[in-house]
Amino acid sequence: MHLSKSVVVCLVAVVICGCDRSQPTPPATTNNPTPVGTDTPPATTNNPTPVELAGSTNSIGMQFNLVPAGSFTMGSENKFAGGVTPHQVTLTQPFYLGIYEVTQEQYERVMGENPSYFKGPKNPVERVSWEDAVEFCRKLSALPEEKAAGRVYRLPTEAEWEYACRAGTTTEYSFGDEESQLGDYAWYDENSGDGTHSVGQKKPNPWGFYDMHGNVNELCQDRFGEYPSGSVTNPTGPSEGSDRVSRGGSWGYDAWRCQSGLRRRNFLLSRGLSYGFRVAQVPLPDNKRASEAESESR
Repeated sequence: MHLSKSVVVCLVAVVICGCDRSQPTPPATTNNPTPVGTDTPPATTNNPTPVELAGSTNSIGMQFNLVPAGSFTMGSENKFAGGVTPHQVTLTQPFYLGIYEVTQEQYERVMGENPSYFKGPKNPVERVSWEDAVEFCRKLSALPEEKAAGRVYRLPTEAEWEYACRAGTTTEYSFGDEESQLGDYAWYDENSGDGTHSVGQKKPNPWGFYDMHGNVNELCQDRFGEYPSGSVTNPTGPSEGSDRVSRGGSWGYDAWRCQSGLRRRNFLLSRGLSYGFRVAQVPLPDNKRASEAESESR
């Protein structure tokens, strides 16, 4: 049984505030994600032509694409976007980003529990707080296989997230400006059936990332605050404040809230039905990896 339209509208309003409390009926979902082949680094253009990125898979089967360094215009002119001044951002270091949102089976394997309401092993994990997501990254980084490989995990910064979501485009969505196409790329309020779905079922963006315009809203590393007025390099958000940033669309959002440049304020301990995350991976420098290996052998 799906939620009534009025309940969905109320839930979406609460989600945008960062404090979901409604409990809709979950859908049944069983499909598996389709993996993405990766080889060639992209050129940043305004043409949403699919480009394959170099990729990797970790010890628990999470797949990543290597996002190249580059520059882009971050933000949106939309007055509801939240601290919206568009500005030039340069990212000087490449980074790996999860092709998919973290799934429930992956979260349970690392954390030993599954807090999600919309149960399904391939569905994105939800009802997690920012601190839960950070702890997942810490525990994943501490797995013996990941430590041996020198892989460290964290939430993406807001700038990294939008850069990967836009994938070289400057349009409202990574596929263009037409809301009518959103259903091909995202689970949102018009097609979700009032709940999450298995990751990777819709079309990916031009750099091979799935579900960035929908399914669950994704937690980022940064504190929430106003954007800078000028160009910045490798921004990490304000140094003070408790609220965090979340990005992307959601199963309960209408189309305009799923645009590439929109952001939301997320309360630090909020565990909403629309909140999940994907992770970034940063290889340790060879000298640090060698130092840690030597320390562990003593």
